Amino acid sequence: MIFKDKTVIITGGSEGVGAATARLFAEAGANLMLVARSKKNLEAVATELRDKTRVELFAMDVTDADACVDLFKKADFEFGRIDVLVNNAGYHARGDVREVPAEELGRIIDVNLKAPIILTRLALPYLEDAGGGAIINVASLHGRLASVGATTYSSSKFGLRIFTLALGQELEGSGIKAAVVSPGPVDTGFIMENLDDVDDIVFSQPMSSAEQVGQAILDLCGNNIAEQAMPTSSGILATLVYLMPWLGKRLRPMLQKKGERVKARLIAERRQQEKA
Repeated sequence: MIFKDKTVIITGGSEGVGAATARLFAEAGANLMLVARSKKNLEAVATELRDKTRVELFAMDVTDADACVDLFKKADFEFGRIDVLVNNAGYHARGDVREVPAEELGRIIDVNLKAPIILTRLALPYLEDAGGGAIINVASLHGRLASVGATTYSSSKFGLRIFTLALGQELEGSGIKAAVVSPGPVDTGFIMENLDDVDDIVFSQPMSSAEQVGQAILDLCGNNIAEQAMPTSSGILATLVYLMPWLGKRLRPMLQKKGERVKARLIAERRQQEKA
């Protein structure tokens, strides 16, 4: 897809994967509508990118259905078209189900699954008016297998993944592409600012950068791939464990120990940086 003068909406666009994706789209010449709860953080990204392209902001909570409607009205008013929706905003409350407050479990589903579904439904008429486009949803390898300590998060990402794959079939022949990127651990504040709370096993897998995930999002807009697992080796492992649960149980102690070593190193590096 050629992005010059196209309009891209990115939720969770103020940091991490969302901000990295915005930078890549800006380099490609796309107009940007960045969405997040913090207007201050959005302004920081917008200030960085406005010398490259047009950037508009919409500070909102993606769980606010009325604000979702207003988002598309504003994007259409500002740019006259909408070509790509990137559902990147995410939320996680780590811990076993019985330990996490019920309202937090509900918010995981609302942010990670309900909001992308609603935003997608609202986006479709605008993409049709533009003559086609793409909807790219950011799921997770947690959505490809059962993850202890991330039960509800895994459920939300599993649901988002299946929604996207089914939507892609619904949209065949429409000129609108639906695809999902499913990364493993990503080197952003989502994980790195909460090292102590993240399950050791997460760190047993290679970590992607926000820029790598952002590039996958751009690529998915124009290629024929329905899902991009990142990294590929972790995607294969996740699929094998899903198909053969016994394999996951057998590998878990080894992966846990590996992840524990990596996590300890990351914590030590963080403490060194804090002292410096």
